[in-house]
This record gives sequence, C-alpha cells and structure tokens, in this order.
Amino acid sequence: MIETYLRRLPHDITLSCRAAGERGRPLLMFLHGFPEAAFVWDGLLEHFAQPENGGYRCVAPNLRGFEKSSQPQQVEPYRGKYQAQDIAALIEIEAEGRPLACLVAHDWGGGAAWNVAHQRPELMRKLAIINSPHPGTYLRELKSNPRQQAASAYMNFLIRPDAEQLLREDDYRRLFGFFGDAAWLTDAMKQKYREIWDASLAGGCNYYRASPLRPPREGDPAASAIELPREMFTVDLPTLVLWAMDDGALLPELVEGLDEYVPKLTLEKIPGATHWIVHERPEFVAQRLSAFLAS
Repeated sequence: MIETYLRRLPHDITLSCRAAGERGRPLLMFLHGFPEAAFVWDGLLEHFAQPENGGYRCVAPNLRGFEKSSQPQQVEPYRGKYQAQDIAALIEIEAEGRPLACLVAHDWGGGAAWNVAHQRPELMRKLAIINSPHPGTYLRELKSNPRQQAASAYMNFLIRPDAEQLLREDDYRRLFGFFGDAAWLTDAMKQKYREIWDASLAGGCNYYRASPLRPPREGDPAASAIELPREMFTVDLPTLVLWAMDDGALLPELVEGLDEYVPKLTLEKIPGATHWIVHERPEFVAQRLSAFLAS
C-alpha cells in the first residue's frame, strides 16, 4: 500500500512524498529524474517494505518543481545547492535523527544525491546511483568528448523559453519519444505520465536552465567555462553504481575514472539495458540493491 503526503521543510519548500513500510524502521529514500516523478519507484517501495526484503521504511519524494511539490517560478531556485538542501532536510525529518540505510537515485535525482553524499555524508550509510553521472566525470566528458556532447544536445532544447509549449504538442510526442519503443510504457503508464506533465513541466525544464553542465555551443560556453576542484565531489561512502550500457544520453565513458572520486565504489555495468532500466528490469534492480544493502 502506497501512502502519500505533503512534507513541509524548514526552509518553506514542500515536497509531496510517496511511502511504504512502517515508520521507525531503517529508511531507504528514492530520488527520481526527468521527465518522471516519485510514482516510478512504487514497485521498489512496496518490495523493500516487505519483511522478507528488509522491512524498510521507504520514501520517494517528488523533487521541487514536480507533481504537488513546491514549484518556484524563477530558474535560480533549481540550482543544485537547493536540490541538495531539500533532500538533506527531508532526510533529517524522515529518518528522525538516524542515518538513512541508503539513498537511491536515478537521473536528476542522482544530481542531488551526489551532492548530499559529499556535503552531508553523516546523513546516510550507503549511496546507490542508477545512470546518473558524477559531476566530475560528466564535466570532463562534456568538455572533451564529442560523442557525449552530441548525446547531451537535447539539453539545449530543454532550456529554450518555449520548451514546455513544444513538449506539450501532439499529446507529449517528444516526451514519450524519450522512452523509445518501450514495452513497459503501457496505456496506463502513459496516463500516469500525462497527469504529472499536466501538473508540472516548467520545473523539470528549469533544472536544465539552472545547470551549466550542458554541451557548449556558439554564444554559450556552458560546461567549457567551468572548473570543479576534485575535492568538491569526492564521496567517501560505500557506493553502488548500476550503469545501463545502452543509455543513449549518458554514455559508458561517464563511469571511466569514477573510482578516483568514489574510493568505496562498486560499479556494475549492465549490457542491453537503457536509461530506463528501473522500468525494463525492476527485479534485477531490486536484487542488486538487496545485495548491496546486505553487504
């Protein structure tokens, strides 16, 4: 049974949350990306709440800008430091002063997760990342790898002032196109996405507008103008990275050299899976997370 509620944070942001499992149990938190929402984790919330799978309390917030969470109108509030502030505050409330058993994140959720794991490692025991690039390797590839620059070119579409309008055309044709010819994208699942996108597209686009981590182009140096000291993004927590190797937007090169930033890294490369591995192979993802939690 999925429970839904609104959680007001001390800095006047409200996050709508989905949860399963008994309060007071060890906590898992799951962070979604774009163009998704917290509902995509429902299967894993219910799985890990079961006593035979650890009996965890499982919480998945909708990030700021999504679903019923706060939707600031300006671009600045979607910068990474504010995303990290939200998640750190939510952990402190939901975990009731104890560290998370694990923070699990995909896509944009991983951007927040990498930041929180670096800045506030005391808030969690472990970190699990699913196809979300580490800022250090992502910056490296955006600066130097023409293949990754081309794969990330869609980001420069999403920062256009008319992006939301264009994304809504033809029953969200472009957004559904992100998923490819996916067997898991049933009519019922499509309707869940429509409801999310009807409520909130500007917030998702603002994540891209607020971030300089995008391919450089004429008149916009973007990533090429940034330098990030290595010590800003080291993560000294046990970290599992599941990397679907057929991700068309985030290429395999993004996990090369990752252990230089994450010394306690467990990296698993999954051939034949795409960016949407959580939908394509949910049992596999659950099994690998279970093994990591037990290790």
